[in-house]
Amino acid sequence: MKLAAHDRYDFSPLDARPVYDWPEGKRLAVCFCNNIEVFSFLEGLGSDSATLGAAQSTRNFSWRDYGNRVGQWYLFDLFDEMQVPASHNLNSLLVEHCPQILERIKQRGDEVVGHGRTNSERQDVLDEAGEAALIKETTDALTGFFGTAPRGWLGPYLAQTPVTLDLLQEAGYDYVMDWPADDQPFWMRTRKDRILSVPYSIELNDSPALVFRQHAGEEFERMMIDQFDEMLHQSKKRPLVYTAVLHPFIIGQPYRLRALRRAMTHILQHRDEIWLTTPGEIASYCAGLPAGTVPGS
Repeated sequence: MKLAAHDRYDFSPLDARPVYDWPEGKRLAVCFCNNIEVFSFLEGLGSDSATLGAAQSTRNFSWRDYGNRVGQWYLFDLFDEMQVPASHNLNSLLVEHCPQILERIKQRGDEVVGHGRTNSERQDVLDEAGEAALIKETTDALTGFFGTAPRGWLGPYLAQTPVTLDLLQEAGYDYVMDWPADDQPFWMRTRKDRILSVPYSIELNDSPALVFRQHAGEEFERMMIDQFDEMLHQSKKRPLVYTAVLHPFIIGQPYRLRALRRAMTHILQHRDEIWLTTPGEIASYCAGLPAGTVPGS
């Protein structure tokens, strides 16, 4: 049997790569990646709080809407209290439906990452023209609100077509987070140039953990701490990226927020040992490293 393959990147074993440092000689970059999404009422895609694959209903729509109405504001206060930067993967229809959230992001100076128009749709079902239009509509809306274009992209449901990377690079994007293949950044080939893959965890992610696998908040707390402690240990040998992936309608529930608070408190006790940063800052740093340092360069 011959395996189907792609031509976006080559196999690169971790132990065979160059070792480099993050700023100030740090070896573990830590990012809190927050997903803020809007959904169509009683149509399209969307997760459910209790039943996998449930039809869209007023119940699961309003459960998700809790995140934008309440949970996100708890998260903003927690980020402020902990004095941490955050990156926000934003559906562009938030500009129309929840502009107050975007104003708070602007005030905080957090990073904005393109996340499609809405999580009621996926882009991997579109033809090339339709996908290019989705990327442009998303980019134009976020650029119009924030004044600068997003540099990074995370597709709704991390879904891509065979030409997504090409379209994103041609639209001016520097990095993507849809390929969870590594704990280090790596360069991916596009038809005209290259684009950076920045690590983004689908394991340390409240949606699959707490909704799909039905873990408790305390289990997610334990996961966050264990992942951090082990990666801090592993980073003595090489640079790594730790990402905690959050959704305000999930982690923003107060009992889960309490577990997140405890996990963040543990992580931030090591503030002097880590680079507390954002995916965009990681991408900028990697772009400035000598050729041959980051895989694919």
